[in-house]
Order: sequence, then structure tokens, then C-alpha cells
Amino acid sequence: MDRVMVVVFDVESKAFEAKKALQELDREDVIAVYDLAVIARNADGSATVRESDGPNPVVTVAGTTLGALLGLLGGPVGAALGAAAGLAVGAAVDVDKARISEDFVEDVKEKLLPEKFALVAEIDEDTTTPVDLRMEALGATVFRRALSEVKHTIHNENVAAMKADLAQMKAEHAQAHADRKAKLQEKINQLDSKIQAQLEKSKQRRQAAEARAKAKVEFLKARAAAMKAKAPERYA
Repeated sequence: MDRVMVVVFDVESKAFEAKKALQELDREDVIAVYDLAVIARNADGSATVRESDGPNPVVTVAGTTLGALLGLLGGPVGAALGAAAGLAVGAAVDVDKARISEDFVEDVKEKLLPEKFALVAEIDEDTTTPVDLRMEALGATVFRRALSEVKHTIHNENVAAMKADLAQMKAEHAQAHADRKAKLQEKINQLDSKIQAQLEKSKQRRQAAEARAKAKVEFLKARAAAMKAKAPERYA
């Protein structure tokens, strides 16, 4: 199952140990790690990325699920993607892009207090036990949530509701007197513009989801090829 995970530590070195543990589980083919980053929560509530790894380098992570989550955890100041990079995740990041619910972010923030550290990762795991055992051995608090497309369902329902309103307005317009038609037409035009904007957003989200899925397939193929090259007898 495709999940986002945040593992919180009091000590930064433990977060880097956790990163190595996840990478070991990935090499052992127990899990698949798509993206990961070690972050520090600063005194002002912002989050600084100390190290980022995975198929998305630090300069592009802002456009990913992980980058969206980092922006949410970084608070109003945003998350600085490494001192050298000098990039920031915008404060306008929303839970739609992160593909998780607000309650998950709030739960993490309650534990990820200023001057604490976290390993943030997007992984695919069949069972939670292997990761939990490694993280618990490091004294960590683990938060995980399955990534969801539920926002698309809510979005579609919203568009359907607006279309129902539009149909009603058009029916009223057809029966209205001349002095009322102009006002109704203005409302119809405004609502139609909103619907078109929502449909465009839906298209963009669908394309982004398709691109994510394609990237993960290519990532897993490359990972499998690399593992086969290292141990051909295992895959004979």
C-alpha cells in the first residue's frame, strides 16, 4: 500500500539512522521507498530539510506529495529545502496536493514540536511490522497514512452540485420576465465559469496522478533491474 510516513525523533542522529534503516529495507525488497527526507522543526515553526533522497532531487521535491506534506508541516514560514538550495515550499500548499487529511497533519504537528526532527517518507509496504520494528528500536514515534484520492470524489460531488444549480438557473431563466433575465444570465455566466475552472483543476489533478503513477512504475522497474544486476542468481 502506498503510504506517507512521518517518524519523529528528539535527536537528529536518530532520524539519519532511521533513513538508513528504510533504505536497507528497500534494498532487501521488503518495502519500496519512493521519496524521503530528514527534516528539523525550527524554533519559529518552519521546517528545514537536512537531507533529501529518492527519485525526486531536492530542487524538484516541492512538486511532489512529499514536498506538499513538508510545506504543511513547515507552517506559515514554509519549509526551506536545504540551506544550499535556498528554496522554499510555498505557504499555499493544501491537503489536496499532499493527498492526506488535515487530521494527520495536526497529529504530526502535535508531536513534531520545535527543535525536534523527523524522517518523512513516501513508501509502499505490504505490512507495517518490518518498518515499525526498526523505528521502534530507535525510540521513534511513527505516523503513517495511506495516500488517498478521496479529494477527487469530493471535488466531483462539488461539480455535480454546481451543475444542478446551473440547470435550475437556466430553467428559471427560460421562464423569467425580461427584467429578471439579465440578472439570472449574469449568475449563470458566473457559475458556468466556476464549473469550467473546477473541471480544469480536475483535469490537471488527473494528469498529475497519472504522471505520479507512471513515475513510480519506472522507478520500480529501474529498482528491480538494479537489484537483478547485483544478485542475478537470486532472480534466475
